[in-house]
Amino acid sequence: MGSGGLELPPGDEGHEGNAADVQPATVSLARPMETGSIGPELDWDADAWHEVRTRAQRAGRAYIWLNLVEQRLRAVVSALVRPIYEPVHGDEWVVAAAGPAGQEWVQRAVAVREVSRRKGYLLDPADDNVLSFLTLPQLRELMVQHWPCFEPYFDDRRDVELALDELEVTRNVVSRNRALSEAVLNQAERASARLLEVLGAGGDVPSARRLPVDAVESLVGDRYADVVAVHSDRVRLMRQFPAEDIFGGARRVDAIGIGLNLLVQNFSGRRMVRVAEAGCRVRLLFLNPASSAVKRRERELGIKRGELSRAVEMNILHMRRVRARLRDPGAFEIQVYDETPRFTAYLVDGDGSDGIAVVQSYLRRTRGMEAPVLVLRNGSRVVKTDEVDEGGLFATYREEFELAWSDSRPVS
Repeated sequence: MGSGGLELPPGDEGHEGNAADVQPATVSLARPMETGSIGPELDWDADAWHEVRTRAQRAGRAYIWLNLVEQRLRAVVSALVRPIYEPVHGDEWVVAAAGPAGQEWVQRAVAVREVSRRKGYLLDPADDNVLSFLTLPQLRELMVQHWPCFEPYFDDRRDVELALDELEVTRNVVSRNRALSEAVLNQAERASARLLEVLGAGGDVPSARRLPVDAVESLVGDRYADVVAVHSDRVRLMRQFPAEDIFGGARRVDAIGIGLNLLVQNFSGRRMVRVAEAGCRVRLLFLNPASSAVKRRERELGIKRGELSRAVEMNILHMRRVRARLRDPGAFEIQVYDETPRFTAYLVDGDGSDGIAVVQSYLRRTRGMEAPVLVLRNGSRVVKTDEVDEGGLFATYREEFELAWSDSRPVS
């Protein structure tokens, strides 16, 4: 008899009864697939695969952030609460710190620890303590209960609690493997970064003020030299990294390309004047609009003769007007070159460890707006490894700029 009270059919004719004797009220069992395939009716199509991969990517990013926050909060709780309770209660200091209000959840953590011990789930002896089995909300409870211990180190308790509240939705979604929307993921990343900063674990990378270091870069950034972002075109770059974030507050801008549209057309002349007057030194290297290289590029793109050269001329004239409004025009240099253009690069603060570069290669029949974009971070790797640092791409493009600059002619 089955669990629903229905009779199961016999397995084969070798046993008592046969398939012909099955009563109408019985349930037939599905036969295994002969081909070993799961069957086309259960296959995932391209849209289904795209959906599950998107879910996995978002959940993976969120998990990294949550893991970092939880580890940091656990370390802070241990540093500030443990010295108070451990001298009296020894290894049971977490149970004592939880007190009567937290007896239920701390005992649950103790039980999970014991099960993990018996089943061999404790792979690192350093995790053989109750604190390692507390969840993010439970660590928060310990912090709230013992806030006088934390108050000297944090300006505002409310900021910490609000950030933890924002993470709670993400934590529940990730722990249950449900769909995480992009908006909630972005909120979780911002809250996590803010929490890590408050908890004293912010990144020490100088360029983080312009291009924040995220959790994924912190963990696997050394796999990709100094490339910190790749965008399929300039439109997607501008959505994630607007011109104001790139050039605003810069102390040095070196740019080489054909028309330098990323700077000229996306960063207003008035704003450029303010940045330059604040002390930013600018060197702009345009392709000579009268050169044969411009004509070849026009043929490659299939545009009318003279169209590209006029666009470059307009950009140069616009930058000359900006230069004319400065008290120190010598700090705003404009030059042109006649060689075949190979790439466009914007090197911001490239003379220091806080430099950022936006680089695009020129492709046949592909306008600059549609070409792939690399974002580079100057300075040492975010993650230090034992391998010899062979350097990144930033220095390569900076050297290419200097060579082209030395061979170019100034624009009066």
